[in-house]
Amino acid sequence: MSPDEFRHWGREVVDWIADYMERVEAYPVAPSVEPGEIRAQLPAQPPEEGEPFDAILRDVNAILLPGVMHWQSPNFFGYFPCNNSGPSILGEMISAGLGVQGMLWATSPACTELETHVLDWLVELLDLPRHFKSDSLGGGVIQDSASSATLCAIVTARERATAGQSNQTGVVASLTAYATAQTHSSVEKGIRIAGLGSDNLRLVETDDQYRMRSDRLRQAIAADLAAGRKPCFVCATVGTTSTTAIDPLAEIGPICRQYDLWLHVDAALAGTAALCPEFRFIHEGLEWADSYCFNPHKWMFTNFDCDCFFVRDRAALTRALSVLPDYLRNKATESGKVIDYRDWQIPLGRRFRALKLWFVIRWFGAAGLKAMVREHVALAQHLARWVDSDPRFERMAPVPLNLVCFRHRGGDAATQQILDRVNGSGKAFLSHTRLRDRLALRMCIGQTHTQRRHVEAAWRLIAEAADDLHSDKPSGS
Repeated sequence: MSPDEFRHWGREVVDWIADYMERVEAYPVAPSVEPGEIRAQLPAQPPEEGEPFDAILRDVNAILLPGVMHWQSPNFFGYFPCNNSGPSILGEMISAGLGVQGMLWATSPACTELETHVLDWLVELLDLPRHFKSDSLGGGVIQDSASSATLCAIVTARERATAGQSNQTGVVASLTAYATAQTHSSVEKGIRIAGLGSDNLRLVETDDQYRMRSDRLRQAIAADLAAGRKPCFVCATVGTTSTTAIDPLAEIGPICRQYDLWLHVDAALAGTAALCPEFRFIHEGLEWADSYCFNPHKWMFTNFDCDCFFVRDRAALTRALSVLPDYLRNKATESGKVIDYRDWQIPLGRRFRALKLWFVIRWFGAAGLKAMVREHVALAQHLARWVDSDPRFERMAPVPLNLVCFRHRGGDAATQQILDRVNGSGKAFLSHTRLRDRLALRMCIGQTHTQRRHVEAAWRLIAEAADDLHSDKPSGS
């Protein structure tokens, strides 16, 4: 593709994206396709000769678009958001155009230094502990996801607990880790990958608000010590997936410090809320954390993938993850004056992710980002009040931020019927969870373009689905 061809088709693609952003609200949020339907429309063999670009775009529209879940629809309320925005997309385009491989400072100084600077900005914007800034012993790095950040934290905790021996001889010590049943599943996956084993992950009891009980954590640690095991890692969550419950960091932290356990705090969705001073209560006790992560790609209008991972002691992280073959040696690295982010993550290679995050922060500004977060939280609080005032529904968890969990009082079957009716309509999309073994609807308000009218329309759909329930159908619970 020549530069002139690229200019032509680049304009066409930008127009396509802009058109999509304009009309995404009109699409059914969830696709109505059967398994295998998309592949059945694709040629069995790759083309022998190149095809014209307009033919490729036609197939995007005709074949792929009908099978897309429209995460960027303002009527998307499921899971947690996976946002983007105009400046983020443009930053991603420039990143792709530059094609930087930022594994070392030497392979692209701008990639490394912008990332360090933007992560320091975020320490300021979210009022995080100062030990997460790059001018301390710690610092920040962009990972692809919170799952990778958690795995890095687990591996670092493992190596600290075994004085680096696990990297040399394998995991021979009986290391134990602690989370709750509300903790994201990536923790168990990380425990498996790091060689600790699922049987050594303790699920600590939660309270009536789904928060980790610090007294039960202390008991679990004591029991493992008494049995000759070596506790090494705790994952506390600020904004759990099911309910956005906030574990009591101020109680968990001192316990971790007493027993020399690595405390990782996962704030994947909720961390963005700390842009606003009035929501910084979510981070009370964060000063105890050894590592922390949140995802701008969830609620900070930056397209996937972009997780910000901070550590108190970057030397502990790099000792656990660094492998330096001769072909990567260079004067800058040996000078000790630069950061080589390859040592802060699992893969060697890395993209120029900081560019899109830089674009977003500069375009919106701190004031613009705060205004968006406040609007979403306010809409969730309105929804919570509507749920509380409707006798057919009951709220299942507190609403500290932008997620509302509720169910129909008729039971699981009635709640499932409402979920199926709303999602089947294509006019909105919700997801579900189970709380105290009861089915609950989850409605998360955080999509970039969601406004009050979208939330009101979704609530009308839910209410209409409840109106249409047949009283003679089984309740299911």
